[in-house]
Amino acid sequence: MRIRIMRLAAVLMSLAMAIACQAAASESVEITDGGTTLTGILFKPQGPGPFPGVIALHGCGGLMNREGRIVRRFEDWGNRLAAAGVSVLFPDSFTARGESTQCRLRERNVRTTRERVSDAQVARRWLLKQEWIAKDRVSLIGWANGASASLWAARPQAVPRDGLPDFRSVIAFYPGCIRLSQAAWSARIPTMILIGRADDWTPAAACEQMVAGAKGRSARASIVVYPGAYHEFDRPDYPVRQLSGLAFSADGTGRAHVGTNPAAREDAIRRVGQFLAR
Repeated sequence: MRIRIMRLAAVLMSLAMAIACQAAASESVEITDGGTTLTGILFKPQGPGPFPGVIALHGCGGLMNREGRIVRRFEDWGNRLAAAGVSVLFPDSFTARGESTQCRLRERNVRTTRERVSDAQVARRWLLKQEWIAKDRVSLIGWANGASASLWAARPQAVPRDGLPDFRSVIAFYPGCIRLSQAAWSARIPTMILIGRADDWTPAAACEQMVAGAKGRSARASIVVYPGAYHEFDRPDYPVRQLSGLAFSADGTGRAHVGTNPAAREDAIRRVGQFLAR
């Protein structure tokens, strides 16, 4: 296991090796737990395992694109992690509920505080049932709306009571932190937030305030703020552009920028590898 963890850190920290990760295999899966059934995409390393695992929560735009393929950013992360020896399960919170993108909806049927937290726990239990998973090394990663859900799932009040191992850690890419800060957020497990200083969709300042406020209640949270980086800075090869018509934005106009920041993306790849290898 220690050798596999060291391999994880080494692969993710090497940009040259990461480019070769595109060959990792993925498959569609059905995630069932009690009365809940979700679809999802699983990226699984080659070999018998046991492998560390990651539950990965997509953003408000959904897991799949208009062509019915997994969004390239998530495919890129799934391939990277699988090539490094980590199983990655992306539960689709929208398709099974008959929903699509929710970025332009103020009143959402799939909430970060409830349905998406529940989906993370359903996916965790499903993954823990797989014989090739290292039961004590399942983490949670989320992007934007999924990152906010990940932070809600990391609160002490959300500790699972199913008798199975808890999430080992949480990584949140550019979450919305205003409501979490107002709810006196803290983390029961190690949590790392990665966000851009220039983010005008989910502002970094709110997350910094949230983490600072949690220090008296929890020392398990850290935040990395990237100068000049916008929302979705980790997207591969995506020039910065402005979106409009969004339900929420930092200035209330419904406009916000998204796009790749190469320096922030490279640093995030390195930090994710280090954090998961802890």
